[in-house]
Amino acid sequence: MRRIQPRRVTAVSLVATDGGNNQLRFDPFLIQLVRVVDSSNNEYCLEAVTPNTRHELLEERHLDADGHGTTPLGRMMEFLKVRRLQELSPMLRPSSPDRPASPSWVGVYRELMEWAILFAILEKDFASDTLLVFDGLLRSKVFARDLFARLLEGMKARIQEKARSGRNLYLVGMAKHSKVLDRYRLAMRLEGVLDTSYPAYVEVPRDLEAKAYVWSEYARGNEVALEGGEANKFVGGKMFLVKFGSSRYDPIWPIDIFEPQKDKAQKILGYLLADAQAGFPVLHYPASLQKAHENAALVGFDLQVLQDQVFAAIHESLGKESGALDVFRLQDADPARRRY
Repeated sequence: MRRIQPRRVTAVSLVATDGGNNQLRFDPFLIQLVRVVDSSNNEYCLEAVTPNTRHELLEERHLDADGHGTTPLGRMMEFLKVRRLQELSPMLRPSSPDRPASPSWVGVYRELMEWAILFAILEKDFASDTLLVFDGLLRSKVFARDLFARLLEGMKARIQEKARSGRNLYLVGMAKHSKVLDRYRLAMRLEGVLDTSYPAYVEVPRDLEAKAYVWSEYARGNEVALEGGEANKFVGGKMFLVKFGSSRYDPIWPIDIFEPQKDKAQKILGYLLADAQAGFPVLHYPASLQKAHENAALVGFDLQVLQDQVFAAIHESLGKESGALDVFRLQDADPARRRY
């Protein structure tokens, strides 16, 4: 265990809206919004897709006729030298008469978009040293072949390029839950791990991490390949368990530090500690992540506009029978709530 000393730096978080953010009252199209924003309320992506959206249409949004990227996802595909979404991820296969596409592909598409925007942000000009906080661990199994490893190399090159120009970028991924923490939480309490009166962290050895997963490759780092093992294709971070509070009962969070920066863990976690100390309303959780989640949620006026668009599309498709929709909208959709 090591104590964390707070350090100050600009912190920026990136969050993608998930399916739980779309609470439409009536949605026969099963619309999902793919929306990615940061803690400064900069919106990088806003797309509406459904499980039946043709992948060819999505590819036209991101790549021009010459294969050049016109969006962050398109530029990531161009960097990885792929032209089709199914080449980017095997989970984005197009539907066929004998094998319809799984609705879960929308979640995969959203994750790819989030990685693409993170990759694009690393090209921006930063006014000062910056900590980038990714929502989730720095690992993924949605990419095909070794594309994720190539993307990580591209991210490493961009961070090194910024460092040469005098701007240090630090990348961490923070998750709310982890199988590693679930497996060892009781043992940590019995052994007094992170049972301290000050913020502290502990590094998770790869072999202990691998025992918590069904598929051990989800915990395989680059050091395994250096020892003659199978190459790392899914993991971009080194896991640490971190406690930001000063009480022995404060929550412990799983955090991935970008693999090339793991030797700077003390400095990076010090930056993250300063951000977590300002966290509200969730104590000891990074304020930038909380702000990004608040910005990503589809509520209020934005949600009403989306609901009105859904009703307008249904009204148009019904044609002469559209009057039935007006009657439907006036009916009480949830009569059971009258009990309360």
